[in-house]
Amino acid sequence: PTQTLEWNDAGVEGGSRFLRRLWKTVHGHLQASEHLGDLVTLDEPVIKALAQVQRDLRRKTHETIEKVSGDYGVRQQFNTAIAAVMELMNDVNKFADRSTAAALAVEREALEAGILLLAPVVPHICHSLWIALGHSSNVIDEIWPNVDQAALVKATITLIVQVNGKVRAKLEAPNNAPKDKLEAIALNNEQVKQFIGDKIIRKVIVVPNKLVNIVAN
Repeated sequence: PTQTLEWNDAGVEGGSRFLRRLWKTVHGHLQASEHLGDLVTLDEPVIKALAQVQRDLRRKTHETIEKVSGDYGVRQQFNTAIAAVMELMNDVNKFADRSTAAALAVEREALEAGILLLAPVVPHICHSLWIALGHSSNVIDEIWPNVDQAALVKATITLIVQVNGKVRAKLEAPNNAPKDKLEAIALNNEQVKQFIGDKIIRKVIVVPNKLVNIVAN
């Protein structure tokens, strides 16, 4: 709506394919739910026991809620809002696990969030899918989904390791790890060891959750 263009029916084909995939994903989820029975509630004990892939999907769900809320309410960029929900649904299809009730609950959370976020744009299909998921209310009357800030916290970070100011490695490290642990991760990395060689380590500077700079000569 922000640009002038010549209408072409082919322009809606991608959107149509996405909505068909969304419909198929929701009904596949419902079939799996019938086999496992009632879903569990995503309370704190259940969330703590989730596998990393399920935590990643929850993080993507709440990142999407945060982005789409800003796209609608602040930036008024509806195309990027839709693209963000498409990314979320791609992650659902790639990473969702339907083998346990907890995993299905994570998938349900993502699907319900996606439907609520799309409802202002495609209300009819979203209403049908909302009812299919067991709700009795009109989707357009539902409360907008809230962002769970705890779900946004990443389990790992990318640690930049420098030797004498030059980047020599990028390593995965636990989020919010203490300085001594980050230092140990950097110094024990084989690639970093090669760049240190026979030099004497004079100083190690650690910036939490960001980088380790090793000064050696």
